[in-house]
Amino acid sequence: MDKERSPLQVVNGEKSFSRLPVPSVKRALPVGDSCPVDKQPAQKRMRTADSAPAHRKPVSTASVLGTRSRNPVASQRPVVKPVRQTRVAVTVAAGPSRTFQKRPVASVPNPKTAAVLGRRPAWDLKGKVSDMESKVSSFQSRVRTTEQQNQELREQLGLAQERDNERDQEMTQLQEELRQCRVELVGLVSVREQLGLTSAERDSLQEQLDRLTTQHRSLQGLRDSLESELHNVQAQLAVQGSVLTHCQGDLAQSRELASQLQQRVEELTEQLHCGEMERRKLHNTIQELKGNIRVFCRVRPLLTGDGSTGMEHIELPAQDNKTVTLAKTNESHTGRAGEQQTRYVFSFDRVFGPRASQEEVFSEISLLVQSALDGYNVCCFAYGQTGSGKTHTMEGGLGGEESGMIPRAVAQIFSTARSLAEQGWEYKFVASFVEIYNETLRDLLYTGKPSKRPEHEIKRLTPTSDIIVTNLTYQPVGSEEEVQALIGVAKQQRSTARTQMNDASSRSHCVFQLHIEGENRGRQARCKAILSLVDLAGSERVQKSQSQGERFKEMTAINNSLSTLGLVITALANKDSYVPYRNSKLTYLLQSCLGGNSKTLMFVNVSPEPESFSESLNSLRFASKVNDCVIGTASANKK
Repeated sequence: MDKERSPLQVVNGEKSFSRLPVPSVKRALPVGDSCPVDKQPAQKRMRTADSAPAHRKPVSTASVLGTRSRNPVASQRPVVKPVRQTRVAVTVAAGPSRTFQKRPVASVPNPKTAAVLGRRPAWDLKGKVSDMESKVSSFQSRVRTTEQQNQELREQLGLAQERDNERDQEMTQLQEELRQCRVELVGLVSVREQLGLTSAERDSLQEQLDRLTTQHRSLQGLRDSLESELHNVQAQLAVQGSVLTHCQGDLAQSRELASQLQQRVEELTEQLHCGEMERRKLHNTIQELKGNIRVFCRVRPLLTGDGSTGMEHIELPAQDNKTVTLAKTNESHTGRAGEQQTRYVFSFDRVFGPRASQEEVFSEISLLVQSALDGYNVCCFAYGQTGSGKTHTMEGGLGGEESGMIPRAVAQIFSTARSLAEQGWEYKFVASFVEIYNETLRDLLYTGKPSKRPEHEIKRLTPTSDIIVTNLTYQPVGSEEEVQALIGVAKQQRSTARTQMNDASSRSHCVFQLHIEGENRGRQARCKAILSLVDLAGSERVQKSQSQGERFKEMTAINNSLSTLGLVITALANKDSYVPYRNSKLTYLLQSCLGGNSKTLMFVNVSPEPESFSESLNSLRFASKVNDCVIGTASANKK
């Protein structure tokens, strides 16, 4: 064997190189006179077979196995030092215990090889081969012996590891007991502290007991004095008994008087209720005398960017607040006379000039809004060309004096409901906001994903029931602040766009509805009504608005719906048997407001620019037709 082999040994489940020295086999020197017989190879000196004890069998070198380091609990195990080498190099494995240490045994060369004392001649190849075979068999026997020793050491290591595991468990148990003892010690310390506190408390209680004992003695003396006074008071009480009897008689008379006053209060309450019902009846009569469909005209003031200097074509008489006149100067076609002026006079229930404030306008419709709490359906909508001030009239500005009809009507509804609560009325309010854009219904209170927006339809469940919109958000509200928040959400979602006539033109019809339910449990009375406030989109002409693409499509849908509204009004005025409500989503939704069971108010908004003369004339003609329409008497929804 020309190369040395490093045998592997398994330690803790892993293969590692053994520390056993493996002798290398070199060529045997020839036997001769020049080479003494006692000369051995220089790498190791081996003990000869003659010098080995007869009773000891040859054992190969033992492999060295390291033990794992651990923190012992009681004492550290002794480390076995390697046995001092003699002529043969021997390494001894440090065992886990003194009991399992094994005495190292030096390896003994084969006697056959020891018999060869000199070098063989160069021609004796057979002898050399025999010597080599003897050495190989000797090394093989030594390897087998070493493997047996390694196996024994592994078994000893396994036993040592088991004992280590048992000692680890014992150490864990001892540590757990130590922890418990420490916990108990902490508890005992706290108990000792509590004991000290208890002792101090006991001393203080003893002092209090002594003090209370002294007070008890003084109180006993006071009790004796009070007993004597008690006898005196009892004597006086007997005298007051007669006085009490007289007072009881007066009390009976007072109770009888209170009962009479209570009956009077009930009678006055009944009279108050009857007066409230009479007020509502008279109020409704006044509204009926004014007309179920009332028409107000409002002229928008000139804006800084309009470029016009005056409103010569619009005349508002100072002494007459119900008339508005449009005047237009035309050139003579015959040439015989100068310019001719054409005048168009319109009369409405009320006409508001450019200087009219929002509060002044609302004061005229406040009585109409009051009817909603009395159980009547109320509808108020604004009509006119784009840019005439419809949205400003209905929604207004940021608040305060610029608030529009919708926030002011809601504020009045809640204020009146609070005052009627003193008479036993309880009201519930539910708000909704719907937009009609390109003949499609859209929920302005929808806050979900645009891709999951539901579809809506206008339905009437029964011939006598109200019209509802499917999948619409109906939000319960309890104050005007909540309604203002909903109005803000609806403004952000409403469709607006820039045109040549208006920078923020409304491209859809917006309908706000407040469902009102009232109940007076004491009177067993109920009422139900709907307050509808509508901001219609403005009519346009393509020559002026220059709408293209999507804007043109929106303008066409708006003009078609407004034309349908005109057809419905004409059919109602002519008392036709068929009214085309279903020709438009707008008229179908406002069917209950236009069909007779509602008190309706229409604002016709007029733009003051001379360029808008034709659109203003068309709007006033349509409003005049609505003013002449009679749709019947509205009825209250009461039970």
